[in-house]
Amino acid sequence: MAKESGKAFDFKLFKRLLAFTNAYRGTFYFVAFAAIAMSGLAVLSPHLLRLAIDNAMFNRDLPLLQYYLMLMLGVLVLEVFFQLSFIYYANWLGQNVIKDIRVKLFKLMTSFKMKYFDKSAVGRLTTRAVNDIETISSIFSQGLFMIISDLLKMLTIAGVMLYMSWRLSLIVFAILPLIIYATRVFQRAMKVAFEEVRNQVANLNSFVQERITGMKIVQIFTREETEYKRFIDINQKHKKAWVKTVWYNSIFFPIAEMASSIAIGLIVWYGGLNAAEGGVITLGIVTAFIQYSQMLFRPLRQIADKFNTLQMGMVAANRVFGILDTKSHISNEGEKVLTDAKGAIAFENVRFGYNEKEEVIKDISFKVYPGETIAIVGATGAGKSTIINLLNRFYEINSGTIKVDRVDIKEYTLASLRSQIAVVLQDVFLFADTILNNITLNDTNISEEEVIEAAKAIGVHKFITSLPNGYHYNVKERGSMLSSGQRQLIAFLRAYVSNPSILILDEATSSVDSYSEEMIQAATDKITQGRTSIVIAHRLATIKKADKILVMDAGKIVESGTHLELLERPDGYYKNLYEVQFMTEEAI
Repeated sequence: MAKESGKAFDFKLFKRLLAFTNAYRGTFYFVAFAAIAMSGLAVLSPHLLRLAIDNAMFNRDLPLLQYYLMLMLGVLVLEVFFQLSFIYYANWLGQNVIKDIRVKLFKLMTSFKMKYFDKSAVGRLTTRAVNDIETISSIFSQGLFMIISDLLKMLTIAGVMLYMSWRLSLIVFAILPLIIYATRVFQRAMKVAFEEVRNQVANLNSFVQERITGMKIVQIFTREETEYKRFIDINQKHKKAWVKTVWYNSIFFPIAEMASSIAIGLIVWYGGLNAAEGGVITLGIVTAFIQYSQMLFRPLRQIADKFNTLQMGMVAANRVFGILDTKSHISNEGEKVLTDAKGAIAFENVRFGYNEKEEVIKDISFKVYPGETIAIVGATGAGKSTIINLLNRFYEINSGTIKVDRVDIKEYTLASLRSQIAVVLQDVFLFADTILNNITLNDTNISEEEVIEAAKAIGVHKFITSLPNGYHYNVKERGSMLSSGQRQLIAFLRAYVSNPSILILDEATSSVDSYSEEMIQAATDKITQGRTSIVIAHRLATIKKADKILVMDAGKIVESGTHLELLERPDGYYKNLYEVQFMTEEAI
């Protein structure tokens, strides 16, 4: 993740963010021009009011007064036009920028190693991709251009004030250092406060997301009260972070308001006396200075508020760019495209560990010939599922070589390699979408007719058509509307329609009812026919049909052979496993 900057404003980060506006240069310049025009027009109204008072009202010149009023009306119309244009196009620009950032971020996240997701909380990543990116849009809609407009307005006002009366200007400028100093302190304090706010928002999102996802576990183990207390603690920290920002605001704004009131009082006192005594200061100048002083101090107060918005956007941008800068990609430098793979697989002295200190795959070597079915058995944690992850290149091996069709898989493009491999996991993930879209994964090359034919071929068409709306039945989040066995049948069909050269079944026949198991066994026989298959299963029927069985223990292959060959080994690992786990099943 990105390192938090201790600066009140990170110009390097800001420059990087502005690079996303390059595609919208015309809009960017128009919004900037509108901001400048707004600052210029705002100065004209008090000046015209001063002229109207001094030149028209005191001289009782009605035509001249009407002239000034028409000018003031014209200025008002232009102000409305530019303000409307500014608000619309600044927000339009912000939304397009965050659209581009979000697309880039999502595309990048889909290419990360599984190791990155193993170590990153889902709720925190969701916060980065949704909340933080949305906050970035406020930099353009409420922060950057408004601050520029206000600064230009303040400079223009200061110049006009000096031109009108340097004496009254000095009175106003004498108050400015107090507000500027308070604003600077406020900016630094709010920078730290908003970093803490974003941290606590991410923590809260992560906690709530995980508890909602794992609510069944929470309730099964009666942890409601414990999790409730933890939520109260996290929520309290979130509240404290926000209250700190409220505290800083409650200190700054009264100070700024008090300074503004003092300035107006001094203007009325000095200017009024001078005008009453027939000095160079007129009533129109005093009136204009009251407006100008408010227009000068108000932007200072608003700049602080807008700087809050800008600061929140910059903190959010820093966190988002932290993900964009993450170097956690599987190398995709292969140039060979794997098509119509024969399905020959070879692991040669492969070593791998999810962390550097502990290997889970220890010098493994084996071969799978085209069309052959290999069953991998072993205790939990033996490394069976890791083999699948390595074959798909979800993780990089520490040493050794993995080959498909006698070519190192690193020489293939990732997309072509994975397109030739289909995986059916025990814990099937389904999206909140229709059964059809969960099968095709929105691949337009697979028609509904092809899906129906495939479903009939592996015997799941009847089950799908029994559901409301059939193939267009929405399974809801994670397939919650289907049973475990039904989800696995959908996963089998998903694998079958992709027409893979290599099929991997990861414990896909466990934890289902007997009816679903029969359907799954029939589907297994159908989809493994004629293609290389690696099966990690707990069911004896699947294992007995395998051409070869690999027995794993503690990251090593301790035995290999057919079912009957392995049973003939006295005190063999597989024989002991069979007697403990499978003999009862066979007797039944």
